[in-house]
Amino acid sequence: MKKKKYSWDAGDYNKHSSAQYEWARELISKLNLNGAESILDIGCGDGKVTALIGSYLKKGNVTGIDSSADMVKMAKKSFPPAKHPNLSFIVLDASGLNFDSLFDVAFSNAVLHWVKDQMSVLQGVQKCLKKSGRILFQMGGKGNAQDIMDTLDELIKNEKWWHYFDKFPFPYFFYSPDEYTQWLSEAGLITKRLELIPKDMVQKGKEGLAGWARTTWMPYTQRVPDDQRNSFIEDIIDLYSEKFPIDDDDKGMFHVKKVRLEVEALKP
Repeated sequence: MKKKKYSWDAGDYNKHSSAQYEWARELISKLNLNGAESILDIGCGDGKVTALIGSYLKKGNVTGIDSSADMVKMAKKSFPPAKHPNLSFIVLDASGLNFDSLFDVAFSNAVLHWVKDQMSVLQGVQKCLKKSGRILFQMGGKGNAQDIMDTLDELIKNEKWWHYFDKFPFPYFFYSPDEYTQWLSEAGLITKRLELIPKDMVQKGKEGLAGWARTTWMPYTQRVPDDQRNSFIEDIIDLYSEKFPIDDDDKGMFHVKKVRLEVEALKP
């Protein structure tokens, strides 16, 4: 079956991905970089996180890959080689890595829950890492965004929308540490740490929540015709806000409970 490709709006994502950026900042701090590493950023998106990694590499370099040509185009425009000589960006799917012993670190943040075939990713990572190379991934884990998932499940059964979701498969891949342990072993990698980490995502009012839904929930929103998409997103937000209202004492913020799977591993 041909893999479904979603249309990413790089500019809109840039405006509504502050939580992902902050999580990346936290994750990068765990790398304890010496500044001379060669790093692969899997799923670089608009390039902000790749550039942040690059700021720690006075003698090293970072290559960002993404399957979205629009994202890579924006990354190249935002971080041109003349100003950021240690950055490069390539259109490449995470399951099609074709590098050979080139990187000290394989890094990925908020990306790999889009990928069903984790073995292809891990086998590619194993090949692209140098001996004793490191992996640090964070992605949606088992139980991630359950409240919003339950809201979506309820909404798509509504008579207004159900016919767009006939035989609709669950579009994300939220794995457990036990599943990932097995895949790391089969890919010839040594598990160092696997952990499910709860996170609280906050979005400013209905506008913020709608922006996040619009830019990251494409498997749902892009099932709906273009001329009805805004109405569908409004229904998502209205239903979610009924169940999980804004905290009036928290500057008008919506809260979304997230669960991240964090993966540390080594190439022998």
